[in-house]
Amino acid sequence: MGEAKRRKETLGDAYGQEKGSWLKKEQLLLIQKWVTRGTWVGIGLLVLIWLTVRFIGPSLGWWQLAAN
Repeated sequence: MGEAKRRKETLGDAYGQEKGSWLKKEQLLLIQKWVTRGTWVGIGLLVLIWLTVRFIGPSLGWWQLAAN
Protein backbone atom coordinates (compact mmCIF):
# COMPACT_ATOMS: atom_id res chain seq x y z
CA MET A 1 0.00 0.00 0.00
CA GLY A 2 2.93 2.36 0.54
CA GLU A 3 3.78 2.50 -3.17
CA ALA A 4 0.20 3.33 -4.14
CA LYS A 5 0.01 6.10 -1.54
CA ARG A 6 3.32 7.57 -2.69
CA ARG A 7 2.17 7.50 -6.32
CA LYS A 8 -1.13 9.18 -5.38
CA GLU A 9 0.70 11.95 -3.53
CA THR A 10 3.09 12.45 -6.44
CA LEU A 11 0.42 12.58 -9.15
CA GLY A 12 -2.20 14.50 -7.19
CA ASP A 13 -5.38 15.06 -9.21
CA ALA A 14 -4.00 13.09 -12.18
CA TYR A 15 -3.97 9.87 -10.11
CA GLY A 16 -6.23 7.26 -11.71
CA GLN A 17 -6.68 9.24 -14.91
CA GLU A 18 -5.79 7.82 -18.31
CA LYS A 19 -2.63 9.24 -19.82
CA GLY A 20 -2.97 11.23 -23.01
CA SER A 21 -2.74 8.88 -25.96
CA TRP A 22 -2.75 9.49 -29.67
CA LEU A 23 -5.61 6.96 -30.03
CA LYS A 24 -8.78 7.11 -27.98
CA LYS A 25 -10.50 4.05 -26.57
CA GLU A 26 -13.33 4.27 -29.12
CA GLN A 27 -10.83 4.36 -31.96
CA LEU A 28 -9.01 1.33 -30.60
CA LEU A 29 -12.28 -0.59 -30.32
CA LEU A 30 -13.12 0.31 -33.92
CA ILE A 31 -9.69 -0.89 -35.09
CA GLN A 32 -10.17 -4.12 -33.14
CA LYS A 33 -13.58 -4.62 -34.75
CA TRP A 34 -12.20 -4.17 -38.28
CA VAL A 35 -9.14 -6.35 -37.66
CA THR A 36 -11.33 -9.12 -36.27
CA ARG A 37 -13.67 -8.89 -39.25
CA GLY A 38 -10.72 -8.93 -41.65
CA THR A 39 -9.31 -11.99 -39.92
CA TRP A 40 -12.55 -13.90 -40.37
CA VAL A 41 -12.75 -12.85 -44.02
CA GLY A 42 -9.18 -14.11 -44.49
CA ILE A 43 -10.00 -17.44 -42.87
CA GLY A 44 -13.06 -17.78 -45.09
CA LEU A 45 -11.02 -17.03 -48.22
CA LEU A 46 -8.39 -19.56 -47.17
CA VAL A 47 -11.05 -22.26 -46.78
CA LEU A 48 -12.62 -21.33 -50.13
CA ILE A 49 -9.26 -21.49 -51.91
CA TRP A 50 -8.44 -24.83 -50.28
CA LEU A 51 -11.81 -26.28 -51.31
CA THR A 52 -11.30 -25.01 -54.84
CA VAL A 53 -7.81 -26.44 -55.16
CA ARG A 54 -8.64 -29.75 -53.50
CA PHE A 55 -12.16 -30.55 -54.72
CA ILE A 56 -13.82 -28.07 -57.10
CA GLY A 57 -10.99 -27.64 -59.61
CA PRO A 58 -10.31 -31.35 -60.14
CA SER A 59 -14.03 -32.22 -60.32
CA LEU A 60 -14.55 -29.63 -63.08
CA GLY A 61 -11.45 -30.83 -64.95
CA TRP A 62 -9.50 -27.63 -64.47
CA TRP A 63 -6.45 -29.62 -63.26
CA GLN A 64 -5.46 -32.95 -61.81
CA LEU A 65 -3.99 -33.59 -58.40
CA ALA A 66 -0.55 -35.16 -58.40
CA ALA A 67 -0.53 -38.77 -57.21
CA ASN A 68 1.83 -39.57 -54.35
